[in-house]
Amino acid sequence: MKSNRNKTAWFFLTGPLVLYLGWVIGPSLYTVYLSLTKYDGLSSPEFIGLKNFYRLFQDPVFITSLVNNIKWLLSFLVIPVVLGLVLALLLNNQIKGNKLFKAAIYSPMILSPIVIGLLWGWIYEPAGGLLNSTLSVIGLNYLTRGWLSDPEVVLYAIIAAAVWRHVGYVMILFLAGLKTIPLVVIEAARVDGASGWKKFWHIILPMLRPATVIVFVVTIIQSFRAFDMVNSMTEGGPFNSSNVLANLMYIEAFKNYRMGYGGSIAVILFLLMFAFIVFYLKQIMKNEVD
Repeated sequence: MKSNRNKTAWFFLTGPLVLYLGWVIGPSLYTVYLSLTKYDGLSSPEFIGLKNFYRLFQDPVFITSLVNNIKWLLSFLVIPVVLGLVLALLLNNQIKGNKLFKAAIYSPMILSPIVIGLLWGWIYEPAGGLLNSTLSVIGLNYLTRGWLSDPEVVLYAIIAAAVWRHVGYVMILFLAGLKTIPLVVIEAARVDGASGWKKFWHIILPMLRPATVIVFVVTIIQSFRAFDMVNSMTEGGPFNSSNVLANLMYIEAFKNYRMGYGGSIAVILFLLMFAFIVFYLKQIMKNEVD
């Protein structure tokens, strides 16, 4: 009987496993192979070992893109996470218009990043854009600028658009976590005289740890996958000041026809993402053991 159940399980798993191997694992391994070659997409790949990786760390555009990705990651680990948690705590209470607020905050998440990029591109228009027009109306003309053409602020302008989209997702994850906290625990803390801050820090936040782990892992992945908005809003410009690794990978592989070089960027991107996630999960597990 057990053998029949195992056969049935494998029967249903075979299809997804084959698709996963064919569409995810296979291309990933092929990308690793391409990263060790010189390949233009037409001629046969020429094996060159680790030369692509040596070139990467001598390439100022790669270094700029790497630094930009780290800035993106740090911004995402602070701003959307904090805002999402605060909004979740506020909307977890039964306030008037609760569902409407949740829907409004989450709604940017249902739009594709390309649409978000186009929308915020109009907001950032130097002449007639919503942001500069609003600043002019309230008497802050000195703050107006070309938000997507100024190398000093362009990256942060794109991050702001990405944060606007990501906050709603983080809020929903934290709201789901808050629903799992037994009300009896909160009531017991209130009876014991725990203040709002103590109750949050010593009871709610520790019990939100499973949701927090998911939020941080998803946020790390989203930070390193940043491509759509950068490509649709600036294509990495001006002067590569808003470039990130995923966009550089796309440019090198599909515009400059350097598939091997683009593959090496993809490998570095995966290793960085993997390293950050493993480090974070190890810290979480260490704290659990302690």
